[in-house]
Amino acid sequence: MPHTHTPARQYVPADNLVDMLLDAICVVDKEGHFLFVSAACERIFGYSPEEMLGRPMIELVHPDDRARTLAAAREIMAGAAKPIFENRYVRKDGRTVHILWSARWSDDQQVRIAVAHDITERKRSESLQNALYRLAEAAHRADDEQQLFQQLQHTLAEQLPSSRFNLALLGPDGQQLAILGSAPDDIHSQYVHQLSQQVLNSTQPLLLTAADAAHLGQQNWLLVPCHTQAGCSGVLSLNSDALEPMYSSREQELLQFVATQISTAIERQRMLSRLQHMAQYDQLTQLPNRSLLQDRLQQAMARARRERRQLALLFLDLDKFKLINDSLGHAMGDLLLQQVAERIRQCLREVDTVARFAGDEFVVLLEDFHSSDHATQVADKIRQALNHPFDLKGYQHPVRPSIGIALYPTHATDPQQLINQADSAMYLAKNSGGNRYQLAS
Repeated sequence: MPHTHTPARQYVPADNLVDMLLDAICVVDKEGHFLFVSAACERIFGYSPEEMLGRPMIELVHPDDRARTLAAAREIMAGAAKPIFENRYVRKDGRTVHILWSARWSDDQQVRIAVAHDITERKRSESLQNALYRLAEAAHRADDEQQLFQQLQHTLAEQLPSSRFNLALLGPDGQQLAILGSAPDDIHSQYVHQLSQQVLNSTQPLLLTAADAAHLGQQNWLLVPCHTQAGCSGVLSLNSDALEPMYSSREQELLQFVATQISTAIERQRMLSRLQHMAQYDQLTQLPNRSLLQDRLQQAMARARRERRQLALLFLDLDKFKLINDSLGHAMGDLLLQQVAERIRQCLREVDTVARFAGDEFVVLLEDFHSSDHATQVADKIRQALNHPFDLKGYQHPVRPSIGIALYPTHATDPQQLINQADSAMYLAKNSGGNRYQLAS
């Protein structure tokens, strides 16, 4: 006898009740074509029952999930029950839905009967929670703002795939606005700058549809401020070329969470940077302090040893500095030290280091020179520069320095020994009348 399909009503009795279920019921023949679908299929998959009947089930499955879906179908047809099986389908409107299936094979009727439960929202929630965790981790671990932005951009792209991201940050001075994610001369960057400035001024989120932003290339925009204890430090933005509205309170909530993580991370990075600067630099002159000098000297001596080069250390003391403090006050003394630091810096190359060693003592580290005469020439250049009067708020005051010079490896091969040799030479210069330099013996 020729095989004839049994009417769908015999597979699923009381189909009028079946159509009331939130989950979808599907019946598929052994070739994989839909024989019956309940009303819920239209809500879940976007296709009417008429559009689905007779169509191969596998056509609706997400391409990446087709192989394992067919493998699961073969197992079911071999008699294995599949109480739980997850895969993804592509809706009629192109969106992806996550489905949790329960299925069995009817040997008598030669069909697969399956119940489809839409778990898209659950998956989205799980994905979002995972993304939020990774965002928080990225914010905590990132070493700088560029690395932080790249990590956040990658994670956000999973949640908002059709969007572009930008981060506009105010510099530590609170003035300059740097934009991460766009080329500086890009027209898109100009839009980001314009809208970010608007958010910085209002400190409120900004949501624009393509219709609202006709003057900005008809794009959807969502921008949120990055709040810190000191105020608004920047703006996180995303935008899309889609003409229909793209962003809602869900995207705004996600973006605001990310902005909070960014703000916390940037505050932490800048605080660490300030603490590191305080640990390595003199707060009055902003020169390297003794600790940083010793680090640089150790590294410089290691390089000089490897490359068989010389280096020089100049130990400089201001003659009779105490008289300035006593006669004009400590504020004037501090002002003089700041101006002395700047003049010494102007006498040096980029590769050289000047550090405030203690009180009115400065140390200069000279590298990468070919003649020991270079050290004495620099010392005399500094001496002459300091001899020109300093303007201390109306008081004209010249400075007379005593400078000791020690060379590596001529006078010492150890960092502390080199400092001691230069210090001793400085005292020889001071005891010889000051305002001169003295080479270590």
